[in-house]
Order: sequence, then structure tokens, then C-alpha cells
Amino acid sequence: MKNKKDSPKQKKSVLNGVGGSISKPQMAENTTELLEKATILLQTGQAEAALPLAQRVLELSPENSPESLSAVNLIGEINVELGDIDAARQSFLHAVQIDPEGTIPESQGGGAEKFLWLAQLSEQGGADSVGWYEKGVGALRHIIQSLEQSTQPADATLCEEKRKKLATALCGVVEIYMTDLSWEEDAETRCETLITEALLVAPNSPDCLQTLASVRISQSRVDDARASLSRSLDIWKELPPEDLRIPDFPTRISLSRLLMEVDMELQALQVLERLILEDDESVEAWYLGGWCLYLMAEKEKENAASSISAQSTEERRHDSMVASREWLKQSLKLYARLDYEDERLKLHAIDLIQDLNNELGQDNDDDSESESGMPGGDEEEDLDEEIEALSDDDDDEDHEMKDL
Repeated sequence: MKNKKDSPKQKKSVLNGVGGSISKPQMAENTTELLEKATILLQTGQAEAALPLAQRVLELSPENSPESLSAVNLIGEINVELGDIDAARQSFLHAVQIDPEGTIPESQGGGAEKFLWLAQLSEQGGADSVGWYEKGVGALRHIIQSLEQSTQPADATLCEEKRKKLATALCGVVEIYMTDLSWEEDAETRCETLITEALLVAPNSPDCLQTLASVRISQSRVDDARASLSRSLDIWKELPPEDLRIPDFPTRISLSRLLMEVDMELQALQVLERLILEDDESVEAWYLGGWCLYLMAEKEKENAASSISAQSTEERRHDSMVASREWLKQSLKLYARLDYEDERLKLHAIDLIQDLNNELGQDNDDDSESESGMPGGDEEEDLDEEIEALSDDDDDEDHEMKDL
């Protein structure tokens, strides 16, 4: 059986060749075209269609050529999108073998991107991730230095993009030293050095300011953390939804958590409401919104004792509790529908709903839509039954502990 790679008929059909021969210029032109098509398909959410095109480029290109290196990197990114992490990791490791220091120009498939992917996909994490990040940081510094010497306007724009990527990579290392490597003696010093460089490189990056806030929270410098988060929000909160300067969805989810951690619940809720408008099937956004409203209700309870207008405070607290229960129930409905896997999120949401039910009474608006537009009906009844069953289980466990 002939290998497809060696089949003239296959070459003719894929590359639109005429007759049985294909010249090298024709091949180069067509592999470039295939790479462009595969890239567009990936960018438009058609990763499955992009993969065979990128693989075909790899088959047709000479080993270690620019086309080959570009295809290897692209195949890695496609596999990330498809969820095949092992295959993605192998592709990026292959790219590292071809371009071990990231010194090959990006136009020829080189650069820092493969190192940054390997840092995020590392199985070992910790020091291994830091090592890959440092390789990416080194490559980015070299690229930025070259671009800074150029007088071309396009290179100035590209230089700014690379600065932001460098800052993001430095923040990635900070996160590792705050988690996996927090036990290292010099972890705090490293965090301080890295975040300082990141902010020098990209002083108006919301991501960097957010990372700075995380560092300050870990140092119990809450006022400084609030100031950083406020600066981060001010950069993008008035921008229209399509503006590319707005941080991505996961970054803003993390932002809402940080805002709640430093008692900025109102700002957190504003971020979460905007996220829900973008994706109304985000379990985490609904859950965090419900938790945020619960915390706001608790604050109103504390304020009621010292407030002159106790009645209006109690009304705000009641409204927050009702809204909290609606958001939390919506998160649990989506949790079941989407087979979400975060058990801790589910149990915490149920605990909060039980507390709210104890104070508000059972929700009797099951047969109609709530003020927030969330549907009731059978799905709501099933959810209430599950919450009640779990509550009974908790009571049984309490009785067993008392008996012991």
C-alpha cells in the first residue's frame, strides 16, 4: 500500500497541482495557504476542521523548516482547544527541539509562545512551570529589544503587544510562587521583584494590577489591595463589550473573588452582572453572584443595629437575600444541566440556600418566573427537593454526632 504522503494523486487533490509534478515554489505557496486556512478555522472555533490542514502542512514540509515549525506550534494550539492536553504538550516539546531558545523569528514559527504553553500545561507544575515561563520571558525580552530598535510604526504596535505578554508571563510566575512554591524561603521576595518588573513593562495592565492585589492580600495589606483592584477596574469598566482591552472571562471571575475578599462586594456584583450578560450559562458567575449578595445581606444585618433608618436597611437586606437565593438556585440548575464537577461549589451553594430558607421561608414562587427572569416550574421543584434531602442528611449527621 502506498503511503498517502507519497501519492501523486493525493498531492494533486490537496494542493491543486496540475499533472503529476509539483514544483517547490508551488508547494511552499500552498503550505502557506493551508497554514492560513487552518489558523482562521482555529480562530473561528473550528478546531476539528483546522487539525487535518495543519497536519497536512507538517507532512508536506521539509523537517525543521519554517513551515514545519509553524505547523507544529499550530497543532499544539489546536489540541489545546480540542482538550487533548497530552498531544498538545508533545507538539510544543517538538517545537522546543527545533527552536530551543526561541531565537528563530516568529515569522518562521519561532518565538516564546511554545514555552508559555508548556508552563501552563506542565504536569509537574511548580518549578517545572517556572522553568518554562523563564524561557518564555527570556525569548520575549530578546524580541522586545529587537523591536525597540526598529523605527517602523507596525513594530511599535507589536512591541506593545509583546510587553503585555511579558507582563502576563511574569504574573504567571508570581501566581506559582504564591501557591505551589509558597514554601520557598525567597517566595515573597521573588513575587515582589516579578510584579515590580511586570508593572514597569505594562503599568496599565488590569491583569498585573490584579496580581499585585493578590500579593498585597497575602501580605495583609488590604488597603493597598483595594487600591490596585480599583485601578484595574477603572481601566476597562466603561469600555464597550467588544473592546479588546477588557480582560478575558476567567480573569474577571478571579477579579470578582478578589473584590469579595477585600469587602468590595458592590464592585464584585457589577463585574458578575456584566459576565452574566456575556455568558448566562456560567455556573461560577451565578454562584459567585449569589454568594456576593449573601455577603451584602450580612453587612446590612450588621448595619441595622447602628442605623437610624433600620427599616430601609432591613428592606435592602431582604432584597439581597431574595436575589442571593435566586442566583444560587440558578447556579445549581446549570450545575446539574451541564454536569459541572466542582463539588465544593455545589455544597457551599446549598449551605447558603439553606441559611436563606431558614430566614426567608421556603420559596413559594416556583410556578412563575422570578423578578430576575429565572424560570420556575418542575426544575425548581426538583432542586428544592434535592436541597431539602441534603438538609435532612446534615441533620441526621448532627444527631449521630450528638449520640456519640
